[in-house]
Amino acid sequence: MLEPADWLLTVPERANARTRIDDRHPGDQAWAEHNRVRALIHGATYFRELYDAVEATRSGDLVLFTDWQGDADERLTGEPGSEVVEMFTRAHERGVIVRGLVWRSHLDQTGFFAKENRHLGEHLQRRGVRVLLDMRVRAGGSHHQKFVVIRHRDDPERDIAFVGGIDLAHNRRDDAEHAGDPQPQPLTEEYGEHPPWHDVQVAIQGPAVHEVETVFRERWDDPAPLSLAPWRRIADRLRGLDSKADGLPEQWPPPPPAGELVVQLLRTYPDLRFDRDYPFAPGGERSIARGYVKAVARARRLVYVEDQYFWGHDVGRVFAQQLSAEPELRLIVVIPLVPDVDGANRTAQILGRERSLRALLERFPDRVAAYGLENHAGTPVYVHAKVCLVDDAWASTGSDNFSRRSWTHDSELTAVVLDEAYARDLRLTLAAEHLDRLEAVADEGLAAAMADCADPAAMFEAYAACAAALEAWHRAGRTGERPPGRLRRLEVPRVSAAQRGWAAVLLDTLHDPDGRKRQFTWRSRPSQ
Repeated sequence: MLEPADWLLTVPERANARTRIDDRHPGDQAWAEHNRVRALIHGATYFRELYDAVEATRSGDLVLFTDWQGDADERLTGEPGSEVVEMFTRAHERGVIVRGLVWRSHLDQTGFFAKENRHLGEHLQRRGVRVLLDMRVRAGGSHHQKFVVIRHRDDPERDIAFVGGIDLAHNRRDDAEHAGDPQPQPLTEEYGEHPPWHDVQVAIQGPAVHEVETVFRERWDDPAPLSLAPWRRIADRLRGLDSKADGLPEQWPPPPPAGELVVQLLRTYPDLRFDRDYPFAPGGERSIARGYVKAVARARRLVYVEDQYFWGHDVGRVFAQQLSAEPELRLIVVIPLVPDVDGANRTAQILGRERSLRALLERFPDRVAAYGLENHAGTPVYVHAKVCLVDDAWASTGSDNFSRRSWTHDSELTAVVLDEAYARDLRLTLAAEHLDRLEAVADEGLAAAMADCADPAAMFEAYAACAAALEAWHRAGRTGERPPGRLRRLEVPRVSAAQRGWAAVLLDTLHDPDGRKRQFTWRSRPSQ
């Protein structure tokens, strides 16, 4: 039996006395019991389930969603009429209470998507759906949470929350073949016209749904202006956009038990500075960083990470300490083969990888391995998943990346499941895809098809062998039959001495800033 207090944060360890998220738990308990959780791997899988769940809502039900990037015309099932804006509009017309919090975004000229996010809000508001374009963030920051909550007024057993890294946006509707979303958004040239996209969301049922809803309500009820910029407020008034948060019904009691899983929600909120504060997180919340630190400190066999970034001294230090203490511990990291930016920004991000991954690979060459993914056509797969598995016990899936920005600076939400069977099955299911064993899983079952990876050390070796075979095939001119698998050994180049100074400034101020109350040095811990 896993003792939750050994692995999960307690109320004092969350270190946020103002949040309501743990109010219904006894004592110092900061987790919800009796839940069911399913991992939804790939955007196509998640979008289909989300679409069906929203379509099944009826008058008096409640749908709440947050988004970092949203495209009104993204077709969730690929069929006409399944567009994001059409799905939410139909729910509203049936009498469902639909509310949304969409990050307003920095300007398009800076590489973001203010126009698309604004259009999503405008289209929905014209049809009567209340959506707030939320810019209540630290300067240069974002609301990065991506979740949907569906509550059923007359049938709470059907209540469900979706939490993870998948936005309601272009590029996300990919599947295990990784041919990309038919509605693409360009990345860098390496990823082609339809960038392959690997991502994960979780579906939660049971009392933890109430806590995901509380995350939404705390943000919705924040009395601060949606933006501090007066020109934005004037533009919103001229467009007739919502500027005040109201109209949410009283929160219903938690749904009934739906399973036996323990779920903990972890979050990041920054210190806003300049006499501003989130009323639900004054000075910020860093329970994601604290949750990782506590869980990794218990790792003995394997930590498995799939992430978009894995940057910086902060991240590397958390793992280096435990790898030094536990001689049998191994670390597998799966991230994009190449960053999704070019030029100076790519150099800065490579420096971030150097500070974490390269340092770990050089210090623990036999126990740390880093990989990227490619599809069968040889196109890199953009790894956007944010998953961490510790010793087949602790499993997190959320919006947060392994970076100082995600641990201190932007709003983030991750869901942790504490259960050996759940964590093991998720690890093996992800491995089955990367090792090209999905057909065998369908024919034989997960346990049989992945028997040689059941032991964490054996999976470490299986990944290494798969990547070595594929690398040899590429070096031989890609002649003959392609070996099974999608894993490519990741090389982390060293940033030159001439580039290091300006790349560090770009990394530390733009890509990976610090959102804590005062500027800590790189030697400080992100959980402080």
